[in-house]
Amino acid sequence: MSSQDVLGQTTRLASSSALLQVLFRVVTFGLNAFTLRYLSRELIGVVNVRLALLYSTVVFLAREAFRRACLSGSTKRNWTKTINLLWLTVPLGVFWSLFLGLVWIHLLEVPDPSVVPHYQAGVVAFGLSAVIELLGEPFWVLAQAHLFVRLKVIAESLSVVSKCILTVILVVLYPHWGLHIFALAQLLYVSVLVMCYIIYFVVFLGSPEATKKSFPIARMKALLPTLVEDETFVNWKEARLTWSFFKQSFLKQILTEGERYVMTFLNVLNFGDQGVYDIVNNLGSLVARFVFLPIEESFYVFFAKVLERGKNVKDQKQDDVAMAANVLELLLKLVLLIGLTITVFGYAYSQLALDIYGGSMLSSGTGPDLLRCYSLYVLFLAINGMTECFMFALMGKEEVDRYNFVMLALSFTFLCISYFLTHWHGSIGFILANCFNMGIRIAHSMHYIYDYFKESTYRPLRGLLPSPFLVLVYILSGVITGFSEVFLCCDKGWMGRLIHICMGALCFAATIITMFSTETKLIHFVRSQ
Repeated sequence: MSSQDVLGQTTRLASSSALLQVLFRVVTFGLNAFTLRYLSRELIGVVNVRLALLYSTVVFLAREAFRRACLSGSTKRNWTKTINLLWLTVPLGVFWSLFLGLVWIHLLEVPDPSVVPHYQAGVVAFGLSAVIELLGEPFWVLAQAHLFVRLKVIAESLSVVSKCILTVILVVLYPHWGLHIFALAQLLYVSVLVMCYIIYFVVFLGSPEATKKSFPIARMKALLPTLVEDETFVNWKEARLTWSFFKQSFLKQILTEGERYVMTFLNVLNFGDQGVYDIVNNLGSLVARFVFLPIEESFYVFFAKVLERGKNVKDQKQDDVAMAANVLELLLKLVLLIGLTITVFGYAYSQLALDIYGGSMLSSGTGPDLLRCYSLYVLFLAINGMTECFMFALMGKEEVDRYNFVMLALSFTFLCISYFLTHWHGSIGFILANCFNMGIRIAHSMHYIYDYFKESTYRPLRGLLPSPFLVLVYILSGVITGFSEVFLCCDKGWMGRLIHICMGALCFAATIITMFSTETKLIHFVRSQ
């Protein structure tokens, strides 16, 4: 497959993943708005912070390193050994699930049973759901490596819709079930997800389409662990790379979910405040999750396929280097402009968004300030995600090992800063600590990209320099919408809110028109894909 074909399929994968994430977030936010009217803030806080952290920690520690290692390089490999390696995620997941489950039940603060009933059952169910999801890991990696776009969209859509339907039914009919509602919904979600992948490969393998594509796996039996005569059970190069990524993933998980770990282990917020923080955090991360994450995941595959890991720029095919540099520059420009737009317009519309979504429970107190800070944090997320995407796709084993020490220092610093800033400024301190953390990570990954391309004529970091005229329009839009919020929102009635929205729409339209006029290369890239 040529580099251009890989780019085309990667772009389609990113677009489909982005649309899928839109569906996820819309359904999730609708579900949160619905459950807020039936369940307590404390219950939502336990589910969305405490139990979700258990699930995400088990899944991340068990599979993230394997995914990164097994998606690197060409699809032409010994897939039997790769699949053998991927099945190791299951026993690893069982270990983490048992270990962390005991910690969650016996070492952490247990919620009041009268407010949040069935806590222990919830811990067991969420730990079990993580193990069930890991049973589908070989299928997921195989599908992702061969860019099976529709499979991912259908599987994850069916699973999230099934989960939401069951949650709504149980919340309406049996609200007294407490955590049993979310436990059953979570188990249904992972079961549907894994079954979709299994059923797809049962139908696909051996079909004329698979033969036409020269698919490397011919039978379902080949997707089970298999001993290879006179050969090692796994590819030791992949295994060593996995170990390097595993050490890094442990630290990255602390950085990614740092505020939840601080909330969970240090009890700086009660369960009710955790629930409000999580809702605001999810609303603030909307664009980061449904736009930035799919782009990062898909173009990680692109960079890993087009350029060879561990080789410097002179030893790569120069046509591939040119394409990778051009794509990286345009992607940096794209995520920068999206992040700037969220930062500028998010400041003036945070209070209105929270008031519409959750009423005075969210729009009063620290909620609006929290979402305003998150709007700035989105800009940091945008730049960091894309620069690290390129860096992780190109790092060799030794570079990954060195970066682990950087992550270790960042993890310790972040947790300390989070603790002190939270005591100083409440939940807003979490966002400020995250901004500091992301700033350091951006500086490190930008330095890597600069060093990688310094012996070539390409300078992809120029993508982080928007047009001066566009910057001026952003500043004017921020000032206008800021004054509009002060004089028209949110205690001036619905007419004031409507005028405030119209002012924002006009400023947003002016920004988009300016963007189309000044960033023509980026617009052409987006349209051509």
